[in-house]
Amino acid sequence: MTDSEKVHVSSPFFPLKSSFCFGFVIDLHYLCTKNQFVMAKSVKGKYLNPKADLTFKLIFNEHPDLVMSLLNALLPLDDDGQIESVEYLTPEMVPDTPTKKNSIVDVRCKDKQGRQFIVEMQMYWSDSFRRRVILNAAKAVVRESEKSQNYNLVQPVYSLNLVNEGLSLGDAGPDEFYHDYAIVNVEHSDRIIEGLRFVFIDLKKFKPKTIAEKKMAVLWLRFLTEIDEFTQVVPEELLENADTRKALEIVEKAAYTDGQLLAYDDFWMSVVDERVITEDAQKKGWAKGLAEGLAEGRAEGLEKGRAEGKAEGKAEGRAEANIDNARKMKADNMPTHLIAKYTGLTEAEIEQL
Repeated sequence: MTDSEKVHVSSPFFPLKSSFCFGFVIDLHYLCTKNQFVMAKSVKGKYLNPKADLTFKLIFNEHPDLVMSLLNALLPLDDDGQIESVEYLTPEMVPDTPTKKNSIVDVRCKDKQGRQFIVEMQMYWSDSFRRRVILNAAKAVVRESEKSQNYNLVQPVYSLNLVNEGLSLGDAGPDEFYHDYAIVNVEHSDRIIEGLRFVFIDLKKFKPKTIAEKKMAVLWLRFLTEIDEFTQVVPEELLENADTRKALEIVEKAAYTDGQLLAYDDFWMSVVDERVITEDAQKKGWAKGLAEGLAEGRAEGLEKGRAEGKAEGKAEGRAEANIDNARKMKADNMPTHLIAKYTGLTEAEIEQL
């Protein structure tokens, strides 16, 4: 292939004075976050949060009609390329060699055309998650090619990634919540190589008005962003639609056993722990960077001062030598213009000697 390709993105739609102080701040934040979590779980709401691992999988990994509705609404599929049926595949992405770790995705399925779809619900963005998304999609392609033994039969893989907080993919605008990545030609972005497609959705940035014309996409994103333990009144639009109404029934707290509710609570506790660990690492990195920067700055300043002092001393030494030479030349009755030529002094400066 002569054209060059790249991954292309489009979008539609306080310093700390000591380690003790640092640790204290982190621990205090940890306790406050934990307390906030416990308070949230004590609210006697009717629903559970659909973004939790348990609820998300119950909705979309056990109900083909709902995952199909979600994918058709949120993926960049043409009208004649809508998903009409899905078959669930094992969510465990087994590595090629035993030394590598398995990874388990939230939902993995394929349609009758053979296209594969991977859905992930991620609470906090990290660069390791981004890499895992790419790896899992690539694994899916490899598995399909090994199975068919015919590269011409390999179908595209779509990776849909819903990120609750902190999504970072370059310089995204304040309202840019939908990120569609495809393999395209560098100079002609309309030339796309089918095979891999990555969609990242920043749930924090989603506002219904941004894609008002895509009703089902709006409904699913409102379901994911507006329904939680605090929900008292469900938006009428979610109740009127058959798909979101069914999803609401699945996340009703009364439908869960004590064991499931315990697993649900454990998930949110792990989310809090992960967030605190991440913030701890970020702040420690910032403090270390600041200390190293100050040290480098002091060293650089000292070296610069030495160089400037040395240069200034040399200049002053040359000036004094020129004055002394000019006095001697003047005492020998050498013409003023020649003294100026050889010493660099002005004739006025020489007359004053």
